[in-house]
Parts: sequence; C-alpha cells; structure tokens
Amino acid sequence: MKEKSVLYLVSAILALFSLFAGRCTKEKPIDLSQKSWIGNAICYSGYRQGQNPQTQTYPTQEQISEDLKILERHWRLIRTYGSDQHSQDILHVIRREKINLKVMLGAWLDGEPDHEAENAGQIQTCIRLANEFPDIVVAVNVGNEILASWSNHQVPLDRTIEYVKQVQKATRVPVTVADDFVFWRERGAELANVVDFVAIHTYPIWGGQDIDGALEVTIEHLNSVRDALPGKTIVITEAGWASYTVGEAHAPRAGDEKKQVRYFNEITSWARDNNVNVFYFEAFDEPWKGTGTEGHWGLFTVDRKAKLAMQPWYPELMPDGPTSPGYDEQQ
Repeated sequence: MKEKSVLYLVSAILALFSLFAGRCTKEKPIDLSQKSWIGNAICYSGYRQGQNPQTQTYPTQEQISEDLKILERHWRLIRTYGSDQHSQDILHVIRREKINLKVMLGAWLDGEPDHEAENAGQIQTCIRLANEFPDIVVAVNVGNEILASWSNHQVPLDRTIEYVKQVQKATRVPVTVADDFVFWRERGAELANVVDFVAIHTYPIWGGQDIDGALEVTIEHLNSVRDALPGKTIVITEAGWASYTVGEAHAPRAGDEKKQVRYFNEITSWARDNNVNVFYFEAFDEPWKGTGTEGHWGLFTVDRKAKLAMQPWYPELMPDGPTSPGYDEQQ
C-alpha cells in the first residue's frame, strides 16, 4: 500500500505540472514542421466494443463527444488514422461543440498493388477534410507504417511520395508519413526530402526492453534518426507502453499499469524539457485489435475508466475493479 500511495502522489504532482505547462502553450498556433508549438498530443481512435474500422462500424457522434471532452482536459492535439466516417465525425463534433482540440488527420493506405482505388479515395477525402476544416486540421499524415519491413500493408516508396506530393499540392498544412524509426534511420532520406517533417514511431517494449531502460532506448531511437537525417524536424507520432502484454516479444511481465505510469510520466517530462512533440499512444483501449498486447495500449479502458496513469487527473473515472488483465497480480 505504501508503494501505491507514493506512486499516486508522484503521478499527481507530475500530472499537475504537465497540465499547467500544456495550458501555458494552448493558445500558440500549431505548426509541427517548425516546432512553433510544443505541447500535449495523443493518438485517438474511438472504437468501442462491437465497433471496428475494418467493418466500417464506427463510433457515434455522442460517443466521440464523450471521448473528446475527456481528452481536451489535458491534451491539445490528437492524431487520427483514416480519412473516413470516424475522422469526419471527430471534426464535426469539435467544430459544433467548440472543443479545444486540433487534429493531425490521417489518410489510411492499404497495401499496393491491390488497393489503389481505396487509397485514392482516402487521399481525396483527406484533402477535402483538411480544406473543409482548416481551423482544426493542423497536419496530415499519409499512411501509417506502410514502409516498415514488417508491415502487412506496404506501399512502394515511389507511390508514397506521389501521395505526399498530391496532398501537399492540394492543401495548406504540413504533410508527413508516419512510420517506424528503423525505416527513417535506414531508408528514409529520399522521403525526408519530400515531407514537411519526419514522423517516427518508437516502442522499446516491442524490442524486449523492460521499463528501467525504456526512456533511454526511446531517446536512442530518436537520436539515431537525427543522425541519419540531420537538420530535419522530427516528431514522435507514436510512443507508449501497454498495460498488459501477451507473448514472447516483450520482457517478462512487461505489460503493467505501474510501468505504464512511469513511461507516460517520464516521456512527457522529457519531451517538455527537450522541446520534442510526442503523440502518446494511445487514448483508449481498442478491443477490435484483440485481447492480447495490441488491445491494451490505452491510458483509459474501453469503458472510459482511467488506468493508473490517468487517475490523478480523472478521479471521477476511477474504476470499480481491475482495468487490465492481471491487474490484481501486478499490485
């Protein structure tokens, strides 16, 4: 109990400090390509039980409104993944309800060849939404992990560059491609000369790293891309820690809510102190991704209950019981 009390106290102090820092910057214009704004950013997909982007079963606008009102209390910028009904509803809700959030809008690209028509539709919708909501959309990411060697929906580099240039020509916001840090470090030079900023993903947990060295490894990943692409503005568009893990791809019992608290607080503090924009992955658990590791990256559960990292900010969202599988054993 003593350890748990200390954890809550430290989390509460860090939460209040971070919230104050976020409020101090909230009125500044956001330009990720120029680092004119450094603040709290998070990845958001609102899919609840029974909802799934693959079946086009989307959250309602009422559900989105609930989510965004939770998020705007701490974050200023959210990242979405597809130019679909979900993102369109997000933008409409923000405008209609005057929610204090900006959006980095995604265009989801599936593998090519085979999905050219669907990808063209995503690009056209992305362009339309960015131009229809210029007061909300502050950047666009074309594709998500489409160039990594392990991706199951790869798009050739030349086609990716074509899509980026198409969006750049048709919109007025910075455009990037969000991908794994290894791609950017080893093969990203040509694309880096086209995009308006470099967007990297880094997950120490997937490399077998446990929490004690997690922030250090995150910084190493970022610095390796900086060394490979000198002078480029780099944004971390995904970094996070799962509250539950399954399988051999992690250190034993790496997934843990207390470890998630530590990683969230450490990377938030480090990002603020070093003027790095980090989109934390992610806001809410997404059950459509499965019951294993992939379904447990959220800072909130699928039922919108606060996990340990969020409880200092959201005491009214405290759960009545465990928030992650194995939670009781972790305490």
